[in-house]
Amino acid sequence: MVFTSHIFIFYFLPIVLAIYYLLPFKRNFFLLTASYVFYGWWNPWFAFLMLLATAINYWGGRMISQSPPGSPRRHTALIASVAASLSMLGFFKYFMFMEGNVNFMLRLFGANALPILEVTLPIGISFFIFQSISYTIDVYRQESPPVRSFSDFACFVALFPQLIAGPIVRYNTIAEQLVERTHSREKFASGIALFILGFAKKLFLANIIGQSADAVFNAEAPGMLDAWFGVTAYAFQIYFDFSAYSDMAIGLGRMFGFEFLRNFNAPYHADSITEFWRRWHISLSTFLRDYLYIPLGGNRYGPRRTYINLTITMLLGGLWHGASWVFVIWGAYHGALLAFERWRGKKSVYEKLPRPVRVGVTFVLVLFSWVLFRCPTLEGASRFFQAMFGMAGASGGSILLGAEIYTQGQFLMMTLCALLAFQKKQAFDWAVNITWTKAIVLIVLFIFSLMAMFAQSFNPFLYYQF
Repeated sequence: MVFTSHIFIFYFLPIVLAIYYLLPFKRNFFLLTASYVFYGWWNPWFAFLMLLATAINYWGGRMISQSPPGSPRRHTALIASVAASLSMLGFFKYFMFMEGNVNFMLRLFGANALPILEVTLPIGISFFIFQSISYTIDVYRQESPPVRSFSDFACFVALFPQLIAGPIVRYNTIAEQLVERTHSREKFASGIALFILGFAKKLFLANIIGQSADAVFNAEAPGMLDAWFGVTAYAFQIYFDFSAYSDMAIGLGRMFGFEFLRNFNAPYHADSITEFWRRWHISLSTFLRDYLYIPLGGNRYGPRRTYINLTITMLLGGLWHGASWVFVIWGAYHGALLAFERWRGKKSVYEKLPRPVRVGVTFVLVLFSWVLFRCPTLEGASRFFQAMFGMAGASGGSILLGAEIYTQGQFLMMTLCALLAFQKKQAFDWAVNITWTKAIVLIVLFIFSLMAMFAQSFNPFLYYQF
C-alpha cells in the first residue's frame, strides 16, 4: 500500500485511527495487525518473511537477556540471530547480483554460464531487517531492556508508518514508547501537518521535477547542458521524494503517539561532504556509525585504520542501497571523500571560500554521486559523465529533449525546488507548532494535493526499491 493512494488516504488511515483511539487497551496489538495488513497488501506471502525475521530476533533477544554478560551462550545467540537475519537479506537482495558476477567470471574463462534463478525482492526488507538486528544488538550491549512481549516487538518491527522506506527506527529510541507513550492534540496536529507537507512534496515537487530527470537519463545522447539540467533535477527529485516519505512517516507516528527521530536536516545546505552526511538520511548514517563503523574500530586505532573503516562503512552503505556495482562505487566515492576530509581534520579542501561557494561546491560533488545512483549500469553512468563534460556528441534527439525539459513550467519548478532545498527551515521545523493560519494553509494544500493525486498516474516512492 502506498501513502499517496486513495485506498490509504480515504480508507486505511481513517479506519485505523478511529479504531486505535476507540480501543481502551491492546493498542500495540491492533497496530501490529494493521501493519501486517498494510504490508501484505502488496504480497501477503512476504509478510511471513517479516514474521520469521521478527521471531528470530525476538528469540535472540530472549536468549541474550537470560544469559549472564560474557557467557558463550550470549555470544552464540547474538551471532546466530544476526547471521540468520543477514542471510535472509543476502539471499533476497544479493543472490541475483552474485549469480550475475559468477556467470561473468565463468564466461571470462570460457565456461558455460549457470542458469539464473530469479528472486523477487520483498519490499522494505532492508529496513525491517536492520530494525530487527538493532534490537538484538541493543539488548546484547545492555543499552535497552528486552521487550516485554512478542506482540510489542512485532509491532516495533512492522510499524507501518516507517516500515517500507524508513526512517530506520532503532529499538533503543522507541523502547519506552512501546510501553507507554503520550497522545495529545498538539502532537496529533503536528503529525497531520507533517503528513500533509510530505504528501504535497511528493506530488507537487518530486513527481513533477522527476519528469525532467527521467527524460534526460532515458535519452540516448543528451547534450552537456541537458545532462547538468537532468542530474540537478534528479538531485531535487530524490531529496523531495525521500524526505517526503520520511515526513509522512514521522507525521503518522505522531498521530499514534510515537516520536521518531528526524531523518533529513536541509542536506543541500551542507558546506562539506562530512556535514552532508550529518544531514542526509540521518537514521541510516547513524545506524552505520553505531553498528558498523564503531565496531570496526572507528577512529581508535590511528588515522590509517580510520580511513579504512570509513571506506568500508560507506562501501557497505552503498551496497545496502542496491545489489549493483554502481551502488558500490557510489559508496566508495563518498567513503573516499569522507576519508579525505577526515585526513584534513574534518575540513573540506575549499573551507576558506565563502559559505555560499562551499555549499555550491558540495552540491556539485553530490551531483556526481547522483549520476551513479540514478544510472542502472556502469556503462550508462560513464556515458552520462561524458555528456556532462562535453565528451560525447549530442544526437539529433537532443533538440526534442530540449523542447521537453526547457519549458516555462520546468524552469519554474526547478527554481521552486532550489529555493526550498537550499534554505535551513524544512517541513520538519515548520510543523512543530500549528497555528490557525498554518491550519488554513494546510487544508488548502491538502485539497490541491488530493486533486493532484487523482490527476497523476501511479508513482511509488524511489526508496521502495531499497
